[in-house]
Amino acid sequence: MDWIDDLNAVGCALTPPLLTPAQCQEITSWYAEVERFRATIDMARYRFGSGQYRYFAHPLPDVVTELRAKFYTQLLPVARDWADKLGQKAPWPDSFEEWLDDCHRAGQERPTPILLRYQAGDWNALHRDLYGELVFPLQVVIGLDRAGVDYEGGEFLLVEQRPRAQSRGTVTSLPQGQGLIFTTRDRPVRSTRGWSAAPVRHGVSTVRSGLRHTLGLVLHDAA
Repeated sequence: MDWIDDLNAVGCALTPPLLTPAQCQEITSWYAEVERFRATIDMARYRFGSGQYRYFAHPLPDVVTELRAKFYTQLLPVARDWADKLGQKAPWPDSFEEWLDDCHRAGQERPTPILLRYQAGDWNALHRDLYGELVFPLQVVIGLDRAGVDYEGGEFLLVEQRPRAQSRGTVTSLPQGQGLIFTTRDRPVRSTRGWSAAPVRHGVSTVRSGLRHTLGLVLHDAA
């Protein structure tokens, strides 16, 4: 699969279309329905950047549950391959339901899918979405608005700290309805000693105009 090659080469990969424009509009409309969410985060308050996002509450919308489970199954072989290359444990069971059960037994019971909203001038600082000891090494963000039409700027940023070298950045504009699979914490890169773990962080460049919404799918729950 081409997206696996991209993940191994640069740590991120665009998916084919996942959601129709109508589905994107419906999910975006949920932002006004505060009862759907367990928390609202003002990024400026926490010095995360500028903008706002909301964590979905249980029960999650069906489309969110289905997408998480589907991506877990598709990305599990990559996760296990990366762990093997780095000589790390691969604690991820065959099914997503079992994995969430493991998270919950470890005290990570809060849902992590989020709906993000950026207005002109907003941005997201480079960070990682870890939330606890149990971490899935890949996650997904899905564009809900039309880049270059509904908003300008707001590119997705991925920065990889290469072993004994300067960092490398990757910039991606998210098409509406498509997802970007990307590294959660670190990924294997070849080194003179075989494989080394390259730490990765992600963020969003400044939105220059318009309104940008995305759906974020972290594949582990939060403590």
